[in-house]
Order: sequence, then C-alpha cells, then structure tokens
Amino acid sequence: MSYTLSSNESIPSQKKKIIVLGSGPNRIGQGIEFDYCCVHGLLAIKECGYEAIMVNCNPETVSTDFDMADKLYFEPVYWEHLWEIIELEKPEGVIVQLGGQTALKLAKRLTERGIKIIGTSFDNMDIAEDRGRFSDLLRDLNIPYPQYGTAYTAEEAIDVANQVGYPVLVRPSYVLGGQRMRIVINDDEVEKAVVSLLKHIPNNKILIDHFLDRCQEAEIDGIFDGEDFHVMGVMEHIEPAGIHSGDSNAVLPAFNLTPMEVTTMEYYAEKIARALDIRGLINIQFAIKDGKVYVIEANPRASRTTPFIAKAYQIPYLNIATKVMLGAAKLKDFTIEKKLEGFAIKEPVFSFEKFPGVNKELGPEMKSTGEAIRFIKDLRDPYFRTLYKERSMHLSK
Repeated sequence: MSYTLSSNESIPSQKKKIIVLGSGPNRIGQGIEFDYCCVHGLLAIKECGYEAIMVNCNPETVSTDFDMADKLYFEPVYWEHLWEIIELEKPEGVIVQLGGQTALKLAKRLTERGIKIIGTSFDNMDIAEDRGRFSDLLRDLNIPYPQYGTAYTAEEAIDVANQVGYPVLVRPSYVLGGQRMRIVINDDEVEKAVVSLLKHIPNNKILIDHFLDRCQEAEIDGIFDGEDFHVMGVMEHIEPAGIHSGDSNAVLPAFNLTPMEVTTMEYYAEKIARALDIRGLINIQFAIKDGKVYVIEANPRASRTTPFIAKAYQIPYLNIATKVMLGAAKLKDFTIEKKLEGFAIKEPVFSFEKFPGVNKELGPEMKSTGEAIRFIKDLRDPYFRTLYKERSMHLSK
C-alpha cells in the first residue's frame, strides 16, 4: 500500500474479503511458526471463496510472498496502519488467531470499532488472556489450578505471595514468550520482580501463582467448532514445569504420562474450550504433580506447536481450523487420520553463540529463537535416551 495524502495505489475490489494479521518481524517468542499458520489460513480463505488479504511486515516469510495472498499490505502490524486498511477494504472480518500474540493484542480495538473478529470473540479470548479472569473460570469449572492472586503494586504482590506460599511465579497478563516472568522465593525478590515488571510494562495486572516445583509439564492443541472438540495432539515436555514451553524439548505423543492423566487433560481441555465458546484453535498448558493434573494457562490461538503437530501427523490442521473459524465447515466434515510411526520430538533452537553474554540457564522467560522436528521410531532411540538423561533440571529465576 503506497498511501500518501494525494494518492493511493490500492484499489479495493467488490469481493467479500477476510484480513489475516501476521506476527510482524521475527523475534524471540514470535517465530516463523506463525507464518506457517498464516499461509495455510490464506489458502483456506481462498478455498472458501473470499478475497484473502494479508497484513504483515516481515520480508523473510512466505506469507509476504507476492503470490500468496490475493492482496498483501506490507505494513507494520500496528493499529494505526491496520485501521486505514480496514477503512479502505471494508472486510467481512479479521482473523487474529494465526499471527501469535501480536495479532491477538489488536482484537480489543477491532471489537471496539465494530469490526468482526473471525472465530472466537474478543471477550472469550480475553478471559483466557487475563490471568485473573482465567483462574476464576477454572474455579467455576472445578478444574485444579495453582493457588493465585492478582496485584497492581509491589505491596499487594508481597501480601498475595505470602497467602499462596513460596515459591511463587510472578507474571504479567497479555505478554508474549513469558516476558518478565520470574520465579521468586521471598519478599525481597517479589518486590524487585514487580518493580522491574511495572517499569517495563506499566499499569499491567500482575498475577502471583504458587509455583509447582519439579512437576511434569504437558500441553494440548485442539480445535473446537461449537459442537465437537478435536485433540490435535498431546505433547509431553522433557524438562520440568518452570522452563518456558517454547524452550522445552517436547515429545508427541506423550510418552511417560499415565492413560488416566492424558484422559484427564483431554477432558479439561474440552471443558475449557466449551466454556470459552472457542471457534478454531486453542492451546492449553498443564502441570502434573503426584498424579494430579493442574491447568497452568490457555492460549485462544495458534501456538508455536500447531505447525509441529500438523507436520508430525501429516494433517492440514490450519486449513481445517480456518474453515471452522469462518463457519464454512464443521469438524465432522473432515476425515482426520493421524500418520505418525513412533514419536516426534520438538527441539528448541537457541542463538546463544550470537549473544555470548546472555545467561544460558532456562527459566519461565523464553530464550529460544525457533524450533526443529526430529522423528524417532521408539523410546530406545539413543538420541532420546541422551536427551532425557541430560535434560535441564536447573531453573533460572
């Protein structure tokens, strides 16, 4: 879009249009995985008879190739740029589920201006994003979760931390990649963590969770169409809870959880998807301690593991999910056959050699810059055995 005060090269068509918001430039926590989601979303939109419009500003991605969308706006994924495009194109709606946290953050303003969010409504997405509201929902659904409280100041945070019991996880709402998350063990550390957090992210609601130390972590990616819930995959993390899911090695399907634990996770995931009235994708993170399954968080969007599961099982999950979001199809319209012999391992990719001074200890704040996939036939594989034996059990704060 070449937009000046006197001329505009973008001529809108008369077709019905859907805008897809990308994830912007590559950075930690906002990797190339979301580009895969956007590309398959664009193809599904075209198949449903709409004009597919892409808004993104990353020249290194496929979604910004000239022949991928019907129309590409190579613009920053910021509200001011997006609103000008919407005023010109007048789309049927905007998809925010495929571009990670960057796209999701624009949902509130879109809703306030009366623009339709394709898929899950803003309010239901906000329940999942707002740590306090989500924990209240889990309480109402009778789903176990770590004890928590919310605070806006360091003094409030210290009071909450003493109520829920140390160690605690201090984290803000509405952030990407575990930004500013800290595990702390006393009042002084809580104060430092909160002051630092509010300095960088002012006026943010702070959630103080009791930290479940040394427990197993797992996650589920699923699709809900309003009637049926489909579990795309159950991934078990090799590292313990407390290391960000993006930095953990994860195995698909789960290899060390009991059938009861997996069934409980799937039951809780469907319960949450129905309560949030999800249309499209949802990712839910779990912690398992002493056989009890706790829900840590839910992301009402494509996660970094969605493309991983789609590739491992050889199923076009993003195509299916986009058609569900558009209301063009239901899950029962698709024949889904998972093709995976053995296991697939998600390996995080780090760039520590480019940042020699960075602390290499893993913790709740994401440090990986990407991920890779490795297939193994069984758990006797030497690579897996070494990986499991040498897994990181030391958490940075």
